[in-house]
Amino acid sequence: MRFLIGGISLPFTEADEAFCSVAKSKMKRAVDPAQFHFCVYRKSVDARKRNDIRFVCSVLAVTDAHLSQKTVEKLKALGFSVADDEFILPPKGTEPLSARPLIVGLGPAGMFCALLLAEMGYAPLVIDRGGDVRSRTEAYERFCREHILDKENNIQFGAGGAGTFSDGKLTTRINDPRCSYVLKRLCEFGAPNEILTKAKPHVGTDRLKTVVNNVIKGIERCGGEVIMNCRLERLIKNSDGSLTAKTSKGDFFVGCAVLATGHSARDTYSMLMSEGYSLEAKPFSVGVRIEHLREDIDRSTYGKFSGDPRLGAAEYNFSDTTGRGVYTFCMCPGGEVVAAATEDGGVVVNGMSCLARDGRNSNSAIAVTVRREDYGGGVENAVNYQRELERAAFAAGGGEFVAPIQTVGDFLAGCVKNEPSRILPTYMNGNNCRITDIGNILPSYITNELKKGIVAFGKRRQGFDAPDALLTGLETRTSSPVRILRRDCMASETENLVYPCGEGAGYAGGITSAAVDGIKVASAIIERFSLPKLK
Repeated sequence: MRFLIGGISLPFTEADEAFCSVAKSKMKRAVDPAQFHFCVYRKSVDARKRNDIRFVCSVLAVTDAHLSQKTVEKLKALGFSVADDEFILPPKGTEPLSARPLIVGLGPAGMFCALLLAEMGYAPLVIDRGGDVRSRTEAYERFCREHILDKENNIQFGAGGAGTFSDGKLTTRINDPRCSYVLKRLCEFGAPNEILTKAKPHVGTDRLKTVVNNVIKGIERCGGEVIMNCRLERLIKNSDGSLTAKTSKGDFFVGCAVLATGHSARDTYSMLMSEGYSLEAKPFSVGVRIEHLREDIDRSTYGKFSGDPRLGAAEYNFSDTTGRGVYTFCMCPGGEVVAAATEDGGVVVNGMSCLARDGRNSNSAIAVTVRREDYGGGVENAVNYQRELERAAFAAGGGEFVAPIQTVGDFLAGCVKNEPSRILPTYMNGNNCRITDIGNILPSYITNELKKGIVAFGKRRQGFDAPDALLTGLETRTSSPVRILRRDCMASETENLVYPCGEGAGYAGGITSAAVDGIKVASAIIERFSLPKLK
């Protein structure tokens, strides 16, 4: 049996053994702890008191011994809970599957869906419009150097999806046993073991690239086939109930299809609507990236303990829901602002950091909720809302994917007077930015909320609203503006061989939740179908 006890708070200088000792002492009141194995399960930093920074841990206790119900109840009364976080592999179904399943998209949702299907013997075909990790990295470096965008192979499209060029954050609000499964599998493929215990785990872009390559090798080793630089163009239902996938590399006969295309595959949305699939627009968020010196954020968070390697680079997470809603998102300690465009004539930014998080700046998105009524509802209107903002940012920068930037002091004052000085931009190596009034690019309701949020967050974290902090615009791809409707993981009863999946389909928001949704969809396919007859 497995038991968890949380809320154990000790000074951050204490080792893991001290937290386990506290758990053992509590357990003695109900049962002999000698028959249990103890380990730290989750660890977070409590920096509310800068002179008394603490780790708050949950401890896992595991035993093979049989415990009476009376003992279990005693443990529960002492604060222990039964840990039921094991993912059980799904049983295979009996409905015939005419051919191998197709996975469209190799982001977290597509990868984990394909991996589970491959390991269960379904030999999936996986396609992605972008390239492998190496070619994506080369394409991005060329983009930053020459300002020439590869619209098929970039930060959004390719092996690992948008998450490959991010902080590799694995934090999620969902409570699902598949989350622990995802973390364990990531470690098997090269992620650091610390993600199993940190309350806010991250892999880092540098390490995540290796993990993605290893997952692809794992899919192929189990009988799956991965084809990069292969864009889905149409899905045609055949008279025998199978599907033909028309792609940029020819036609493929498949038994079912998983659409894990990510939040930036706008042409896929258009294709699906033209084919009669049901899609709906949904709320999303837009905003900017804010940059501070990493040492400033560390100092304002940890005080005299700033720089202690046991604490690492400081993080923050703020929100203000008093109005429309403004919040920080995808905080990248010691990272950089990256160019994330997928279309000519549009500027998009995102954040990225490596495992060490030791860059000069820390950055985060500050995003504001966009409601359906802001763009008039409808799928095309939602996408066009994002696109028009991206084009406005492009125009404000003067072309060649130059990003508009502005100091926080000028933004709050509504003027353009000050050049970046102490805090320098990191977008495209800092060489492709232009000072402008970002407030004029965004609708007034977005600008006003951003200003209110920056001031409010400055009251919570000293220096957040520092006049020389730097804003870079625009962050428009925080999530999909569209949801592909599904029931029991299928697009509809008539399109019951198509499975919308992950963030692009509107059912996830981040690496872990997207991977979990990929596992859900793979499980639905496995539980429905028997193994395909491979030719």
